[in-house]
Amino acid sequence: MKQIYKWIVSALVVGTLVTTSCVDEIKFGNSFLDKAPGGSATIDTVFGSAIYTQQFLTGIYSRQYYGLPYMNRDYPQIQNSCDLYTGKFEALSDCWHLHWAGAGLPSQYYAASHTASYGYRQDKFSYLQEWVWEAVRYGYILLENIDRVPDLSEAEKTRMIAETKCLISARYFDMFRHYGGLPILRGTFTGAEASFEIPRATVEETVNYMITLLDDAINANILPWAYDGSTAANSQSYVGRWTKASAMALKCKIWQFAASPLFNDVQGYAGGSSQAEQQHLVWYGGKRPELWQNCLQACKEFFEENEKNGNYYQLRQASSNTPSQYRQAYRMGYILQGSREVLHSVRVRESDNHNNGNYQWHAWQSSKTKRLNYNPTQEYIEMFPWADGTPFNWDALVTEGKEAMNTMFAKGEIDPQTHYQKTELTRDPRLYETARINGTPNTLDWSTGEMGQQPFEAWVGGYDAGMDPKNESELFATGYSNMKYWLGDEYIRQPLQWVYLRYSDLMLIYAEALLQANNDNIGALKWIDEVRARVGMKGLAECNQDKNLTTNHDALLEELLRERVCELGMEDSRFFDLIRYKREDLFERRLHGLRIYRMGYKENDKGETVYGRIEKQWYGPDQNSKMDQPTDFEYEKFELSNPTRYWWDHGFDAKWYLSPFPQTEINKGYGLIQNPGW
Repeated sequence: MKQIYKWIVSALVVGTLVTTSCVDEIKFGNSFLDKAPGGSATIDTVFGSAIYTQQFLTGIYSRQYYGLPYMNRDYPQIQNSCDLYTGKFEALSDCWHLHWAGAGLPSQYYAASHTASYGYRQDKFSYLQEWVWEAVRYGYILLENIDRVPDLSEAEKTRMIAETKCLISARYFDMFRHYGGLPILRGTFTGAEASFEIPRATVEETVNYMITLLDDAINANILPWAYDGSTAANSQSYVGRWTKASAMALKCKIWQFAASPLFNDVQGYAGGSSQAEQQHLVWYGGKRPELWQNCLQACKEFFEENEKNGNYYQLRQASSNTPSQYRQAYRMGYILQGSREVLHSVRVRESDNHNNGNYQWHAWQSSKTKRLNYNPTQEYIEMFPWADGTPFNWDALVTEGKEAMNTMFAKGEIDPQTHYQKTELTRDPRLYETARINGTPNTLDWSTGEMGQQPFEAWVGGYDAGMDPKNESELFATGYSNMKYWLGDEYIRQPLQWVYLRYSDLMLIYAEALLQANNDNIGALKWIDEVRARVGMKGLAECNQDKNLTTNHDALLEELLRERVCELGMEDSRFFDLIRYKREDLFERRLHGLRIYRMGYKENDKGETVYGRIEKQWYGPDQNSKMDQPTDFEYEKFELSNPTRYWWDHGFDAKWYLSPFPQTEINKGYGLIQNPGW
């Protein structure tokens, strides 16, 4: 008899219920249990009261995926991927590099030492330690028992059922994009069964399962389109709950992933001979054009429904056509709770206070604790075009000479009164909201969106960077530091959210579906250009006339993938885009940083005044002595080597496209088949 692993049995037993919530101040967990005789909450207790049932649903919400590391506490207090010592998987892409070897990603993935016998903090998304199965368990407990609640109206029950189905589908998708086909659970266990058979489902079955759950929620016609405050039931205090819009948006993302070449191609990604491929557990078994049509149809339905609802979801627009206001519009579009650009969000704390010991992303992205900074690579920085939308070209700039090089991020004359540069940003405004850039203002006022004067000093010896670029370590190890979800000290104590679904992502998914399903370059360009226009850039085809983007499918796809990471940096886009399109070429390419040297007059060892590199900060004595802000620099690209990635020297093995299931689970024989290569 095949015995299912005890963990999932205990997770699905209907009996004593214990769960906690970290998103709302409610009586749940230990506080909740105080209400139950004997110190435990039973089925009869939870589903004997509407308020307890609502709190139980909130507990399921607390087990959603949160995309930023924020604690360093052992499971089950925190999801493995949220642990600071695991590492965010965007650092496996070509756009960020993690320099601290103590984190799981560098030690396991950069070194290619990862195996199926992994422990906590070693896999980028652990099969057992991400609260996925807990959420599924609680979801089915609610679905199976909600009819017992005496004081819930039928409308309230229907709405809670719809939200629960969205939660289950989302948790499956979170795991699906790391593992492929999964065991499908359709209910709870009694706990009395002696053995279990829960075979791993095919990719097709897993996708259909997720889509069916979402269709059930959508077709119930009970979820609001948005929490717009129009009624008590649609109060903006409910922002963060699933809506009809977010359910329809998640359908688009699921179909996008399913239709992509990883799962939808003429051959399985590992060659086709493995057991998992033969049984279609990691692909569809062939190339199916209708999958992109499914994605396209889901996108059409979303945008048509949004139009019927007055285009409630839309890009936040700048109040004026200036770089600072373009930055502000982009920033507030994703970070502001209640933003009409956010389709679904997840929260873990009320504020980003890096002294509270709980939510630490800000602290680890600041100069206070540098080890886990996610450094943008030079390759990523060069993806951002000039401010008008024309592509950035490093080689052309080098040919033009030093004066041109000094305008790659900003330009402007020195104000003789203040000694600051009258800064004019020269690149895509999203660049400055994604990375901390040398010589550009280090603040953007939270309320007004106006930039300050004090610049980031990212040169070797500068106030912000120190010797980090020279040593390739810590905060400015690549010459750049992360800005996304950090936003400077003015962000402390602002409301926090992880944007799980975002409107601009949906626009770019629609563009991709138009291109892949119908070869509709013109239609795809329309949606891409609308995203670019929000930050003041001209159309993509207009800015790349040598690429024939109105007719060249492959060239437009490449530009679309670049545009996605410029718009969706650090939002779980780039890594999965490389996975979806099996881009081993980009996993294998060597990555670089940029050392910047401040140039000026100084005294040499002989006491002579010479013009050369000055490895010291301007902030402080130089600034106080009325010395002009430095604007002349030398630039030196360098290969990243601290650490290197195994793939750069030895090639990328296709097994890395999906994670391994724990070998201990494979050995238990309940139907889990290992992914290829592991």
